[in-house]
Amino acid sequence: MGLEAMDAPLHDAPMTPTIERLELADTDLRARIVAPLAEYSTRKDFAFTPRYVTLALKDENGVDGGLIGQVYWGWMHIEILAVPQRWRGRGLGRALIEQAEAIAAEAGCTGVWVDTYSFQSPGFYEAVGYLPFGRLADYPEGEERIFFQKILSAAALPAETETAA
Repeated sequence: MGLEAMDAPLHDAPMTPTIERLELADTDLRARIVAPLAEYSTRKDFAFTPRYVTLALKDENGVDGGLIGQVYWGWMHIEILAVPQRWRGRGLGRALIEQAEAIAAEAGCTGVWVDTYSFQSPGFYEAVGYLPFGRLADYPEGEERIFFQKILSAAALPAETETAA
């Protein structure tokens, strides 16, 4: 046996992947990255098949702001809600939220959840009926990331406990 044969791998082992930083994942790339998690969840009877929701604010110049969300596992997650400063105070944020909630209700969702920051819009979400369910302190430093939810279905609310007489 020659030396070159001894240096060759014994088996055709798969190559170890490298890690590459990408600027922005398109839909196909995102799906490929999420695929192993989706496969695992599906084996646990929680198929991960998000339905994307995009509501755009448009004028004669095109899209400027809107809402991006996902519906899966009986909830809608609002990832982004953005209204340009020049359009604030016109009820557009509320209209975007209401339309997203209608889509979530139509899909049979229990509720909608969203996160924001203490320096952004927690008051807005509280004003449209969202309740906080979690906080991440010092994110960013000196501020909080706040998680809000709104239950859409009265059937999803926990039953009141009865007290014995």
